[in-house]
Amino acid sequence: MKLAKVLAAIGFVIMAVLIVRAILVGDFLGEGADLIRGPWGQLSLADVYVGFLVFAGWIIFRERSVWRSLAWVIALLILGNAISCLYVLIALWRCDGDWRMFWFGRRAESAG
Repeated sequence: MKLAKVLAAIGFVIMAVLIVRAILVGDFLGEGADLIRGPWGQLSLADVYVGFLVFAGWIIFRERSVWRSLAWVIALLILGNAISCLYVLIALWRCDGDWRMFWFGRRAESAG
């Protein structure tokens, strides 16, 4: 579990730094338009958002609150996998070494 925490923390830091850099020096509209013109850019964008939706499903499944789930999902759709890494890191800290609690969250008691 320690390795998972380290990897999630590293992923969060890398993504956060890249997001800040892109905001400061990038041209979202110009570069984004270039990206989605080609089939590989379209595929990459679709792949990322399908992954976000799958991860969002896990968040919704394991969270106690609809509002908390909604906040996490909106953050995920805006800030991407930095939020995935942060969510995983928090879930790992809260589960206290219990993998069933990590995966199922509030449903862990009823998950056999």
